[in-house]
Amino acid sequence: MSVAPFSLFGPVEPVWPLVISVPHAGRCYPEIMMTAARLSTAMLRPLEDRFADALVGQAIADGVQAVVANTARAWIDLNRSELECDPALIDLPSGITPLLSAKVRGGLGLIPRRIAGGGDVWHTRIESADLIERIERHHRPYHQALDGLLNAVWRRFGTAILLDVHSMPTLPASDSGSGVHIVIGDDFGRTAHDRFTARAKAAAEQHGLDAAINHPYAGGHILRKHSRPHRGRHAIQIEIDRSLYLDSAGEPRPADVEAVGQFVAQLAFALIEEAREQPLAVAAE
Repeated sequence: MSVAPFSLFGPVEPVWPLVISVPHAGRCYPEIMMTAARLSTAMLRPLEDRFADALVGQAIADGVQAVVANTARAWIDLNRSELECDPALIDLPSGITPLLSAKVRGGLGLIPRRIAGGGDVWHTRIESADLIERIERHHRPYHQALDGLLNAVWRRFGTAILLDVHSMPTLPASDSGSGVHIVIGDDFGRTAHDRFTARAKAAAEQHGLDAAINHPYAGGHILRKHSRPHRGRHAIQIEIDRSLYLDSAGEPRPADVEAVGQFVAQLAFALIEEAREQPLAVAAE
């Protein structure tokens, strides 16, 4: 793949105690992927958090650091553990015991096996060497980069906030209640102090957006891997209804992208303000 697996944005040294992650907006579908896939690019795009990367531009312009995936989620899912390998798809390396999570059982593990409306993603099983290459080239470097930024933030400020940005299809009323367009996840209080979650919900409501907490999206591997609330390192996921900024064909509406981007920036700085009000964590070791 000629395109870098991910891109880093923002200043080299942190100026704010918050880092943004956008793991599912990658739109790189190189020839090697499409040769191996039995589905077309158009059929794989529903796996994307379509143009979620466009929603963080204002926050980046305001000096927030960000890690943004370029690799399509179909190739490897950065929001899954390295162990969430589907044995129905992958020839596992020796000594690996797969983590058979609900996502894996549903076909959406580390390497997606099936997608709704499309069926099987790949022509053949994934060999162990292919799995290892995808992990070492795409998955592990993304998490190492994110961890490095968060560590630098924590060392400077004594606290660090991760804002993991996703987009979602419009939720039916039975799942979300009427009018909910934002879902804030903290893994049911495990990955962030509840003050941050409450501040995020208030920021959405101040922007005129109804928000739910942890239902139906509570956050995934990225939150669990990179949060240590007891040490002052908090992680929150935000899911944004795509209808707020995409048209019916899945293309961005520029004015609405700008409006939602303003909201994301306001949310980021609300969390930064909350971090400033927190006691400093124990000094970095």
